[in-house]
Amino acid sequence: MKLTTKGRYAVTAMLDLALHDGQGPTNLAEISSRQGISLSYLEQLFSRLRKQGLVSSARGPGGGYTLGHPSDKISIMQVISAVDESVDATRCGGAKDCHDDNRCLTHYLWEELSEQISVFLSGISLADLVQKNANKQAQQKQDNILVQMQIQ
Repeated sequence: MKLTTKGRYAVTAMLDLALHDGQGPTNLAEISSRQGISLSYLEQLFSRLRKQGLVSSARGPGGGYTLGHPSDKISIMQVISAVDESVDATRCGGAKDCHDDNRCLTHYLWEELSEQISVFLSGISLADLVQKNANKQAQQKQDNILVQMQIQ
């Protein structure tokens, strides 16, 4: 199983949004600056996240994005799935044709691993990550960097 940058960036951006929840809409340029993720890439991800109802958008001055649900109701698995990312550890994508159009000897092992990963990520919410002290400290450092960049 390989989680691509799409899934990683979606989780990172959603966590950034959750860390700033309650401060009004957050524009993608702010997330881009804080997290070092391309603005155009964030726009693509947030389009998918919005379609799944995980974020809401507000247009105009002071506009941006807010969480579509409380952070304790959004699981990491929901975020990953919303951007069409997979946690499938099988070589065949679950089709059971991994070895000459037949199921390989270890197919069920990787299939079960995929299920365990999915259950694990489904049990972690954005709120759980927000509560982690390390994330709070990282947010403060990134906000300070952004303020310093704006001063220059």
